[in-house]
Amino acid sequence: VGVFRHNRVDILANDMGNRTTPSYVAFTEDERLVGDAAKNQAAMNPQNTVFDAKRMIGRKFSDPVVQKDMKHWPFKVVRGDGDRPKIEVLFKGETKQFFPEEISAMVLGKMKETAENMLSEKITDDVVTVPAYFNDGQRQATKDAGVIAGLNVLRIINEPTAAAIAFGLNEKSDKERHVLIFDLGGGTFDVSLLDIDGGMFEVRATAGDTHLGGEDFE
Repeated sequence: VGVFRHNRVDILANDMGNRTTPSYVAFTEDERLVGDAAKNQAAMNPQNTVFDAKRMIGRKFSDPVVQKDMKHWPFKVVRGDGDRPKIEVLFKGETKQFFPEEISAMVLGKMKETAENMLSEKITDDVVTVPAYFNDGQRQATKDAGVIAGLNVLRIINEPTAAAIAFGLNEKSDKERHVLIFDLGGGTFDVSLLDIDGGMFEVRATAGDTHLGGEDFE
């Protein structure tokens, strides 16, 4: 999570001192864990430790991508109303089901908490980034996750655009620039070609692999 201030983007450290937070949510007999704490206990509680919600969000249960991924996930995914995937876990001794948006909302809520702790102020508005190849359904589902987390999502922007802004590439320039952004994430990989003109960004082309990222290297 980052904050835009003093004309630059500052990436904030979480409660573990890390500037990145794994998108993991774990359910135990006593509590719900999010981020590093969830990932650290995954080996002992695999069936109730959820990750890869981003690979499910905005997709149908019957989607071939979801069906293929289900073979590798240690947690259970079932068909919900409207052919929507739901993650089934055991939480405090009871079976619970969550939509991917709800899992993502828990992660976003953690990031909101991180920002509030670092800035010592309440956070309500935010901008959420998504892969450039996300379709409208996936973008809307991501926005829904933000709303569930109690955030006012001002805008959904492409991750390569966010990276360009973070590196100051949006600063005014007299001429149009073409920039190649290489984005290797936790579960996805993108290469995007951007046109930057007068502080405006346009994604000209994007390519990559929705199933290549740090998760696959591990």
